[in-house]
Amino acid sequence: MRKVFILALTFLLVFSFTASADEIKIGSCIYRFNDAFMLRFRNAMSAESEKLGAKIEHADGQDNQITQNEQIDKFIADGVKVLIVNPVDRMSSQLIIDKAKAANIPVVFINREPPEEILNSYEKAYYVGAKAEESGTEAGQIIADYFKANPAADKNHDGKIQFVLLKGQNGHQDMILRSKYSVEAIKNAGIEPVEIASAIANWDKLQAMQIMNAFTMAIGPENIEAVIANNDEMALGAVEALKNSDYNKGDKNFYIPVVGVDANASALDAMNKGEMLGTVLNDSDNQGAAAVKLAYALASGGDVKSIGYEITDNKYIWIPYQKVTRGENK
Repeated sequence: MRKVFILALTFLLVFSFTASADEIKIGSCIYRFNDAFMLRFRNAMSAESEKLGAKIEHADGQDNQITQNEQIDKFIADGVKVLIVNPVDRMSSQLIIDKAKAANIPVVFINREPPEEILNSYEKAYYVGAKAEESGTEAGQIIADYFKANPAADKNHDGKIQFVLLKGQNGHQDMILRSKYSVEAIKNAGIEPVEIASAIANWDKLQAMQIMNAFTMAIGPENIEAVIANNDEMALGAVEALKNSDYNKGDKNFYIPVVGVDANASALDAMNKGEMLGTVLNDSDNQGAAAVKLAYALASGGDVKSIGYEITDNKYIWIPYQKVTRGENK
């Protein structure tokens, strides 16, 4: 009888431990998987979930808000305890919040910041990200610093910077703020920026390369003094296009400074080769870890103020950007 009791107790303890380990299920909705930055973000979230003993499942929104809405519905039906959402369309955040609120589960938005009034409509809604205006400012400062240190970069000697701007997704707050603040940073450095061409390239390397090829043919690479891209993938596309015109291959007389944002591995490699001037670190590792720690605390009833990241206005976790230039990316 004693043996039966011990076996039963052992089974109960094992079952309780298993149930506890499986208790925190996180549903993660990513706007699309084939985005280099969001891949790093996703990997960071998976790693942090493993550390905490939580289960996380990622869904590929395939850049389609309807698809993502269906994935959110499925996660809720499957009984996830918390949602982490990188919305396809930030203006659809209200619908996402309405779904989470109806199910009484918290939602942590990442990378694409919902409008403030939408985020404030649900007490269990949060945002983890980085302030896009910081990245724009730092990208512009990299360009301005280069021109001050290299007077020959002003090819036509007019004291201005004739630049090309490659923008991310239309309507995305990061595109708007990075574009605006990069130009303002150049102005604030005492140099007049002159935009000679710009286009939406949707964060995509191939699109950026095709656009930049068209710009170099229409304008002439000799008339372009700098390229500012809203992310590294587009910066790398611009570099490939410039190389097609025999620029940025190592000859300082045929070089156009290109700057991006994210500090991904390919950009750092291009910088080491002298093909790209600089980038701004968008810290996906810390953002991913912060998002999961916050989600876990919300789902488990823990203290969100003790997760190791400051929460401002009871809603936001901001991870700072960092400038990275050639020689600093060892």
